[in-house]
Amino acid sequence: MDKDEKFMKQAMKQAQKAYEQEEIPVGAIIVKHNKIIARAYNKKEQKQDTTNHAEILAIQKASKKLKTWRLTDCEMYVTLEPCSMCAGALIQARLKKIYIGTMDPKTGSCGSVLNLLKDYTFNHKVEIQTGILQEECEILLKKFFKELREKKKK
Repeated sequence: MDKDEKFMKQAMKQAQKAYEQEEIPVGAIIVKHNKIIARAYNKKEQKQDTTNHAEILAIQKASKKLKTWRLTDCEMYVTLEPCSMCAGALIQARLKKIYIGTMDPKTGSCGSVLNLLKDYTFNHKVEIQTGILQEECEILLKKFFKELREKKKK
């Protein structure tokens, strides 16, 4: 298993925690110099706060740990392509690179619906790598939404 798969598996562990709490199963970790410095998962339902996405929570934790909002030497691994809010936060936090498990054709803002990280002339560019353990990331999300649809029918 290579480094990227190893770290994505850690993000998937976070997504599993979200799944167990009936949150959309998205997990994120932030790595600096090959060491995990922050872990997070979606808590939007739990906190009733739209901004409680895994990416935002991971950025907050990393910033607190490093005592700076500039995460220039950091990389994020996230199980699902970030939305526009989270993609904007990646730019603002000055993250070096993002590794994405699976893309989001409905709200993804790192290449699916639009690409905030590449298509605009912001003062900071975040590198992108996609498809890290894509199938595994998709399986958990599809299972979650299938179960959610079944619950709504009852």
